[in-house]
Amino acid sequence: MKILQFGRDFKPDDEIILRDYLAIERTRLANERTLLSYIRSSLYLILGGIAFLQLEGFSNIKYLGLLSLLLSVIFLVVGVYRFMLLKKSLKNLYYKKEHKDE
Repeated sequence: MKILQFGRDFKPDDEIILRDYLAIERTRLANERTLLSYIRSSLYLILGGIAFLQLEGFSNIKYLGLLSLLLSVIFLVVGVYRFMLLKKSLKNLYYKKEHKDE
């Protein structure tokens, strides 16, 4: 599964200061924004695909509509996968720091 891995695992230092916590929080918020962008793009592709399928008299363009619908599903799956991957990495980073403090 190394081929599908988009990022790297975070390796925290011994001491994480406030600046690092704020950077992690910004990364978490950017991750959510990116997921919403994938969802928005997927919805636009669905709308375009439905519009292409509804056109009368253009039988060749129906394939473009089906391709658009397929790409929308792929966008959604890739977006959710990347979101979960980064969320898991950030969660591991938080938990490693909390366990070191105990």
